[in-house]
Amino acid sequence: MATQQVMHPMNSGVGDKSYALNSFFQKKMMLKAKPMLEESITRLYYNIVPKCLKVADLGCSSGPNALELVSNVINIAHTCSSNLNLNLPDFQFYLNDLFGNDFNTIFKSLPQFYKTLSEEKGHEIGSCFINATPGTFYNRLYPNSSIHFFHSSYSLHWLSQSPEKLSEGEEALKWDSIYLTRKSCVSMHKAYLEQFQRDFIQFLKSRSEELVPAGGMLLTFLGSGGTSEIRTSWELIDMSLKDLLLENLIEKATLECFNMPSYDPSMEEVKQVIEEEGSFILLKLETIHQNWDANGMNNGNANNDDENMRGEIVAKYFRAVTEPLLKAHFGELIMDELFLRFENKILQLIKKIKIFKFPTHVISLVKNA
Repeated sequence: MATQQVMHPMNSGVGDKSYALNSFFQKKMMLKAKPMLEESITRLYYNIVPKCLKVADLGCSSGPNALELVSNVINIAHTCSSNLNLNLPDFQFYLNDLFGNDFNTIFKSLPQFYKTLSEEKGHEIGSCFINATPGTFYNRLYPNSSIHFFHSSYSLHWLSQSPEKLSEGEEALKWDSIYLTRKSCVSMHKAYLEQFQRDFIQFLKSRSEELVPAGGMLLTFLGSGGTSEIRTSWELIDMSLKDLLLENLIEKATLECFNMPSYDPSMEEVKQVIEEEGSFILLKLETIHQNWDANGMNNGNANNDDENMRGEIVAKYFRAVTEPLLKAHFGELIMDELFLRFENKILQLIKKIKIFKFPTHVISLVKNA
């Protein structure tokens, strides 16, 4: 716990290891959360009837998912406008992620996106402006009362940093893993929870200042369930790193000072922060359990070829998400070997446990008047 880990964006570009080609898990979750998005945008639209609807997507990353929200919001607004016998408003979308995010890949896809939008909506749609807002969403990003709606998908379980070392005199932290386990000491659990609470409070406070009156948010992030294991993926990465340590491919001191800046809160922990911060009314909170590989093959009857394919798919997904962070700490030279070990461990787990699910919290909020 000697150092902090600062977050890094996902793998850039459109190559085999890129987030753009390995974000099926997030895509499927966006589809599952779409009904709640429709409720949120419809409620907002009927309350405000904006002439220019301003929406920000926080932690958008890159690839096709980055523009999925734009399409969904426009379609929902189209339905609302038709029901009210109004013209469609103009749209202003802000795509936010860390400074190192691959915004260029998004920008290059915009001409085709605008062309498709024009073909589908024709003259019905007004102007649609799409901009990037680089920076951490744990700070302010927009002027006061300037945004109608915030969306964030699979981002808020990432902390602004790994927890700082506990102060002298408290229970000592004994390093045993890069993440929280059920065997981790109470102080380590407390440190991660408190870091999440600080970050989430700052997030809510910043968004409340940026939202217009009656503005809303839809947040989706990984959580923990009552009987769920603490993130198995981190355990497998931890085991893979320890394999490399035994073979002297990484140093013990380098591994011991690394902790994943991630926390999967329980539903009660999320609700407690929202209530204590006080800027928002919680309209709905659902926990959805989604299959690990999210590709429909884990039906209990997969053959070896299917299992190998699933192992490869899941390994590529986690590599696209975690490689920049791991590479910044451990160096680029071990990445191929690390994720080869990781893929083998995933395959072993898939053979043992046919279905493994992630709990995901989907939260609808409205600014407290």
